[in-house]
Amino acid sequence: MTIQWFPGHMLATENLLKNEICKTDAIMEILDARLPISSANPFVDRICKNKFRLKVLNKTDLADPQQTPLWLEYFEEKLIPAVSTCGTHPSHVLYALNGCLDRTIRNTARKLKILVLGIPNTGKSTILNTLSGKKIAKTGNTPAITRHQQRTSLPNNIDIYDTPGILSPVIEPVEKAYILAASGAISDTAFDYGDVAVFAAAMLIRRYPHLLIERYPFIGNVPDDPVILIEKIGAGRGCLKKRGVIDYQKASEILIRELRAGKIGKISFETPKDYENDNKA
Repeated sequence: MTIQWFPGHMLATENLLKNEICKTDAIMEILDARLPISSANPFVDRICKNKFRLKVLNKTDLADPQQTPLWLEYFEEKLIPAVSTCGTHPSHVLYALNGCLDRTIRNTARKLKILVLGIPNTGKSTILNTLSGKKIAKTGNTPAITRHQQRTSLPNNIDIYDTPGILSPVIEPVEKAYILAASGAISDTAFDYGDVAVFAAAMLIRRYPHLLIERYPFIGNVPDDPVILIEKIGAGRGCLKKRGVIDYQKASEILIRELRAGKIGKISFETPKDYENDNKA
């Protein structure tokens, strides 16, 4: 599956960011803690080479708690500044902001400008709202909610800017496209639920069979075949058509939506070990 999803406002965002980077003092790149590599846009690497950038692994409340510390070690070994956060917790977000401020050379004669950027649905607007203490940016589980750059002023003469999420026009390799679709970073209109559900089910069978049993006790033993797992979930949730035929589409939607919402449990779509193995292959 090759997902091609690049709304017109994303091209405008790329042009906006290119112009704004030169006036920015520091950058907070918001990643999804469940998929820190797949949720990074290579475009950001290209335009931020000469600016301090802190990688913020957000949504730790949804990620596997054993994997997030390993990801922080991974970035530390590569000398890449990184912290982890839950965007709705003020103490977490302030820790991330201070991590950015502590390593930024500041001109006290003017406001410090910090740019918050990343792909859609990583929680950029949630972080901005938490920092400001009020709802100033629209949030939600639908990707690409933010369409225009938004600014808010913080204490200590700091301006922080939220920007629309940007994805690459073509997402490759295919596994990355599936990961982004399953996590909710890509609009549901850009992919088939059935295809993504098979990918997600296979990942859950391989890594989190115990969570599947806890969430869907009616499936009995966890099958090796992801299609059979989806069918069992459909049967247990009453996703039936005429004559008892399982509605595979509805069953797929249940799995993906509950996975995204954290109802299956705290999971990570990728691990540092996976990434290192892929690089060696």
